[in-house]
Amino acid sequence: MRGRVLWIHLGRIRYAEAVDFQWKLHHLRLRGETEDLVLALEHYPVITLGRSADPRHLLADPMALLARGVEVLPVERGGDVTYHGPGQLVLYPILNLRSWGKRIRWYVWALEEVMIEAAGSYGVRAARIPGRPGVWVGNEKLGAVGVYVRGWVTMHGLALNVDLDPDGFRWVVPCGIHGAGTTSLARLLGRSLDVWEVEGRARAAFAEVFGVRVAETRPEEIGAVIAG
Repeated sequence: MRGRVLWIHLGRIRYAEAVDFQWKLHHLRLRGETEDLVLALEHYPVITLGRSADPRHLLADPMALLARGVEVLPVERGGDVTYHGPGQLVLYPILNLRSWGKRIRWYVWALEEVMIEAAGSYGVRAARIPGRPGVWVGNEKLGAVGVYVRGWVTMHGLALNVDLDPDGFRWVVPCGIHGAGTTSLARLLGRSLDVWEVEGRARAAFAEVFGVRVAETRPEEIGAVIAG
C-alpha cells in the first residue's frame, strides 16, 4: 500500500470547467501543495479533439452540433476524437508519477486495468486489443483512455461507458478507428445502470490497481485549497 489518494466526486459538469479545475490542481500538485487525487464526474455532451486528432474523424458540422447542445473542443490530451456525455463515468487523476517511480506506459495500462476490473465486477469481460487504446468487448469499445503529462504530473484520464445515449458516437469516428463500434455496461447487461453506482466499483478498482487507500473528499475542500 503506497499511501492515500484523494477522491473528489464532482457530479455532472461542463468540459471546460473540468479542464480549468484540472489545471489549477495540476499546478498545485507540481509544487507539492496538494496530494495525489482523482476527480470523478460526468460531462454534458461534448466532442473533444486530442493532439493527434484527424479533422475527418468529426462527422458533423460543429455549428450544427452546437445547435443541438453539443460542444466541440480541442484539448491537450493525446489521442484522436471522442465523445463524452451523460451516462459516462469520467475519472481525471492528478498524480505525480515521479513520486511513484512509474512511467507513462504503465500509467495508461493501469487506467485500462481500472476499467477492466470495474466491468469485471458486473461479470463483463473487457480486454485490451493490441494497437487499440482503451478497453473492448469484442469489436466494441467500452472505455477510452486519453492522458496528458507535464512535469510528470498527470491530467485527463479515462471514460467508461456506463449507460449513455449511443447516438453521440455517430458524430465521430471514435479514437480514429474505422469499423469499430461502441458499447456500454448497461447495454451489455441488458438493464439500466447508475453512473454513481459504477463510480463506487471504479473507486475500489483504482485502490486495488494503484495499491493505495482512497479517501473521499468534498469538492469544497479542494476548492478552498485552490482559492487559498
